[in-house]
Amino acid sequence: MSFKAMLIAVVIAATQTVSADDDAPLVLYGAGSLKASLSDVVAAYEEATGHEVRTSFGPSGLMRQRIESGELAHVFASANMAHPEKLQADGRAGPVRLFARNKLCAIAQDDIEVTEDTLLEVILRPDVRLGTSTPGADPSGDYAWALFGKAESIRPGSRERLENKALKLTGGPTSRKPPEGRNQYAWVMDSDRADVFLTYCTNAVLARREMPSLQIVSIPAGIAVGADYGLTVLDGAPADAESLADFILAPEAQSILERYGFEPAAADS
Repeated sequence: MSFKAMLIAVVIAATQTVSADDDAPLVLYGAGSLKASLSDVVAAYEEATGHEVRTSFGPSGLMRQRIESGELAHVFASANMAHPEKLQADGRAGPVRLFARNKLCAIAQDDIEVTEDTLLEVILRPDVRLGTSTPGADPSGDYAWALFGKAESIRPGSRERLENKALKLTGGPTSRKPPEGRNQYAWVMDSDRADVFLTYCTNAVLARREMPSLQIVSIPAGIAVGADYGLTVLDGAPADAESLADFILAPEAQSILERYGFEPAAADS
């Protein structure tokens, strides 16, 4: 083969490689609490753009670790700002944008007498099993620990008592997984592993859809904890990854998130 023919072949091969890359699916990693809402957002994005998106959801801290270990991800949507900000600080990702807000609620078995006003008193009782997610691995657990810290200022000694009694039932690397198709929190409560469980209000609504007997209890103002959700595009991601991130911040996606109980935050990003 002549040098000219070889050069043409190389150019054609390079063009084909670029085209294949352009057609490759985007990869979105997201917090477990975003699975239902972002799946709908992704469907809307695919319909609008024709570009396929593959998704993977789980505890944000564990998803960040998977990215750090070399797994392919183009966009990361976390249940806090800290995990994507760490990726940015380590030179793995671009700027972090606030795209939604959530807050903690409590779900309780139907035989537990509890209201918003009595919640702290109830979860401090030694006979009440208190479930949480796993701090460090899952921001939901971190937010529960923040709630315990706020409780300390209202009732001294509460923080230590709550931290010691909390059952870390979800979100950790060795946490038991629910059967296929089961809501994680409904399954935990249906399995009678906790009397009260602290989780996101959006998770609480989904759990009660599956297990209508569950009570959803608002957190009293003195110990209420909000959750800021952060979005980032990983370094080396294709240009369309930025368009997916922008789409999540755009009105159509924000309205989808709002339908699932999230508070839109695009205006603050």
